[in-house]
This record gives sequence, C-alpha cells and structure tokens, in this order.
Amino acid sequence: MITDRALLRLMQLISPSLPIGAFTYSQGIEWCVEAGWLNDVDSLERWLTDLLQTSMQDLEIPILLRMMRAWSDGDTVSLQRWSELSMASRETAELRMEEKNRAYALFRLLSSLDIAKTTDCESLIKSSQAAGFSFASVTWDIPPHQACLGFVWSWLENLVIAAVKLVPLGQTDGQRILIHLSSEVDKVLERAAQLTDDEVGCSSPALAIASAQHETQYTRLFRS
Repeated sequence: MITDRALLRLMQLISPSLPIGAFTYSQGIEWCVEAGWLNDVDSLERWLTDLLQTSMQDLEIPILLRMMRAWSDGDTVSLQRWSELSMASRETAELRMEEKNRAYALFRLLSSLDIAKTTDCESLIKSSQAAGFSFASVTWDIPPHQACLGFVWSWLENLVIAAVKLVPLGQTDGQRILIHLSSEVDKVLERAAQLTDDEVGCSSPALAIASAQHETQYTRLFRS
C-alpha cells in the first residue's frame, strides 16, 4: 500500500513541472516526424507501444527495480553496475548526454530539497536518471510498483506532449493515446518484474537511428 504522503511525493517526482528539463527532449521523435515515420495517431501509438514493450520492459524498469533494492540495502556495488549498464545501453551520443543531463539536474533538485544523505551519494545519483529517481523513491517510501508506474507514465506523457507539438496532433488525440497505452503499462510492469539479471537489456535500432539523425538535423525544437 502507498500512503497519501508517498503518493503526493510520487506525483511531485513525475510532474512535468519538475525542473529537470524533461520537456526539452523528444528522444528521436522530432526526426521521425521529419522523415515521415510518424505522421498520425496510429503511427505514434505503434512507435510508443514498441518502446514500451522493449526498452521500458526489458531495460528501464528492471534496472529501476534493482536500483531501488540496492538503495534499500546500501549496495553501492550493484548501484554502480546497473548505472553503467543503463548508460552503456544509450546507443547515441545524444541519448547519453540526455541521461547525464537529467541525472545531474535531478541531483541538484534533490540537494536543494535537503533530502538526507544526498551529497554522500552524489556520484551515484549523477550517474543516471534512474539512480536519482530510485533514490528519491526509496527516501520518500514510495513502493517499487508505484514508483515504476510513475516512471513509465512520466516517460510516456513527455513523449506524447512532444509528439502533439511535432506531428502535430490535437490535444484530444494525445489523451486518447495515453488512455490506450495505459492499458499496456500493467502488462509491461508485470513482465519486467519477472526478468532475471541476465535477461536485462535490449536494443532499439529504430530509436538509435532516429536519435543519431536528430544529432545533425538542420532545424530542431528539442535537444534530443
């Protein structure tokens, strides 16, 4: 069960207003639109569904769960291991820079909020976004399932907001996509929780291509 206090902290952690710059990233969607890969509601929904069932399910959520466990156990070796895997799985310079920038911004935020022991864990929290998110979740007593649910929702909402601006789509179209994909999130979390350590990891070639192309895209609204 999640307490009201922990639920409020989770809502704060995943809010678009959280000052870590999430709104400045499209994770390749900007180039996908220019290339014609994404041009309507259906193509966007297929793109996001594929990412949910691969990178979120097989990489991001399993790592987040393991990091939460490691923070709870004080296991810095495991934290370093999973942070390194998270960074190594970023297939372009742009995606690696995004991970580093968001991790650093989250560390600065947590430090400014005077969360206990943040400065003692500075290098680990700065190593990846998941490290800071998992640290805050454990500190604020947010249960693992709800933390993962919030993490996925934040990622999904940010990309839908970006796509609404870029495709462009109507605001109602964006909300329909969120409704449709929310039914998939529980399945993704269930599968992610069942993975063994050796099964954690994935490759997303289309995302890597889109991100690499975006690095040299002539006009851009988003940083990645």
